[in-house]
Amino acid sequence: MRFLFAAPPKMAFFDCGGVRVMLSLPEGAEFDHPGSVLYYTVDDIHAAAAALAARGVVFDAPPHIVARLPQADLWMGFFRDPDRNVLAIMTEAAR
Repeated sequence: MRFLFAAPPKMAFFDCGGVRVMLSLPEGAEFDHPGSVLYYTVDDIHAAAAALAARGVVFDAPPHIVARLPQADLWMGFFRDPDRNVLAIMTEAAR
């Protein structure tokens, strides 16, 4: 597993054989449970969010910047599957 970058104060990202792994502390009680958040990389987070919303997906919060990295801004949008597991779409948008 290769370290990619940190997004202080609570996130670190790693490459695990081509799969990006994020380790972090739970941001709130709703995230403090056994399980993992699955993140799907998309090219255009706003278009992807609009397409998902058109299919009935309700986002917990609209896509937003979660970290300003040296090379790009990291955007994420969080939503839930029918079993209430947290999922997210993400993109690194160049500035």
